[in-house]
Amino acid sequence: MSSLNYSAARLGDQMWTKMPKVNGELFALTYGAHVVQLMKDLEDVQLVNEKLDQMGYNIGTRLIDEFLAKSGTNSCGDFTETADKIAKIGFKMFLGITVEVANWNTDKTACSLLLYENPLTDFVEIPPSTDLFYSNVICGVIRGALEMVQIDSTCYFIRDTLRGDDVNEIRLEFKGPPIK
Repeated sequence: MSSLNYSAARLGDQMWTKMPKVNGELFALTYGAHVVQLMKDLEDVQLVNEKLDQMGYNIGTRLIDEFLAKSGTNSCGDFTETADKIAKIGFKMFLGITVEVANWNTDKTACSLLLYENPLTDFVEIPPSTDLFYSNVICGVIRGALEMVQIDSTCYFIRDTLRGDDVNEIRLEFKGPPIK
């Protein structure tokens, strides 16, 4: 593990212990009830996916302030460092999980975030044939937070354990000019 990865992981652990906690079961069930209500109201899975992403985006635009204020991290030198801080500090700080960064493209402008656990999906089963990305709110949070620090990105699910995959995989792609 590189020094940066170790440092980010250690900071993520420290932030998790300092953050106020919400009961995980209550959080998962409340989110689930919200997704069910969206399914009833919108009646179109694609619209629900878009709504979850938009909700996450709005959360991310506000959550970045708390992340920066409480974590005390410095500006990132490149997109690899940005992805590492999201995975090791952000996910740990707000969801209590550590995420692996993998599958970089050759330009180091796109990677996958591998979530081996996802607190949003506790107690959840979805039909195998659905196109619903139940945790799409996470993609919106990442995208919204990055936009607030002037990083234009796309973020979307590739694999989902609720669909029978072995891991949740979120693809994160940097769309802007090089980070300075």
